Parts: sequence; C-alpha cells; structure tokens
Amino acid sequence: MSILRFRAKNHPQQVRLRGPEDDTDDRRTPDELWLPLHAEFRFTLDAAARPWNTKLPRFCEDGLRDSWAGERVWCNPPFSDVRPWVEKAWAETDAQVVVMLLPANRVEQKWWQELVEPHRDQPGGLLRVRFLPGRQRFNRPGWTKPQKGDRPPFGCALLIWQRHAEGCDMDEDCTC
Repeated sequence: MSILRFRAKNHPQQVRLRGPEDDTDDRRTPDELWLPLHAEFRFTLDAAARPWNTKLPRFCEDGLRDSWAGERVWCNPPFSDVRPWVEKAWAETDAQVVVMLLPANRVEQKWWQELVEPHRDQPGGLLRVRFLPGRQRFNRPGWTKPQKGDRPPFGCALLIWQRHAEGCDMDEDCTC
C-alpha cells in the first residue's frame, strides 16, 4: 500500500462531515498484542469494548460515563475521537492502572500536546508512553486472515497511567 494515495476514512475532519465509520473504528485488539499486556497488567475492565469485541468478562456499556474506580483498565478506544478517552483516563484518579492503545501519528494534535506531552515519562509521574514497534495489524469485522497491505499506515503507542503503591520503587516492571 502506497501512502501517496492513502485517504484516511476516520480522520477527525472526515468524521465531523459524515460521522465515524464503524468498520474503521472497530479495530479489535489482536491476541499477539493483548496477551502479553494482560499478563503484565492483569486487567479487570475493558473500557471501550462492545459485547462482540471485548477482551474481558467485564466491560463498560458506556466507557466515557461509567466509573473505572478500583479497576485495572484496558482501553482500545475508537481512533476517530481520542481526546475524550484521554480526558477520561486523567479523570479516573481511583483506577489502579489505565492502559490505552492509540495511534502514534497524532503527536502534533492539540489533544496530545495538551494532555500527553507535558506529562509523559516524568520522574514520579502518572503517565508513561510506550511506542510499539512496527505497524499493528487489527482484527476487523469480516476479517479472516492477514493480507499484505492490510495494516494501517501508522504505528501505535500505549499510554499508561499508573498509580503507585506506597513504597513502590516504580521500576519498569512495576504492576502496583
């Protein structure tokens, strides 16, 4: 796939004009990514899932309104409107950990510059950013097997908000 002729289907400008496209926003987390993260963070709640694509027995009916308090949250939000999900993660001060999968090609956008960049990877801070290598292949409705050129033209990053327990040394492997 050449990026020269690529036209984003769910870019915020297109979404404002015609609304989000469900088949584009329904980027289901593949097990190759999910399983190691679940082993690391021991998630208890899937915040942005639907019954047909949830990764956990417990998921939110409305992740932007439901409480995440006391939970270990996995969140793969619709990429067409990321800002409210990042704001929600900041507001959920009682969640133990929130791990959010986002496109890594949005770092110039206002939401990233206001909500992520000033806070990420600060000593003793709540937010870490982990950029994932390569381009992630997502499972989509009607998708059967990988095909050459079916990856999106962007990489992904994990935003990790983690409240640390008293006495935690906050090392790289911390799961408090």
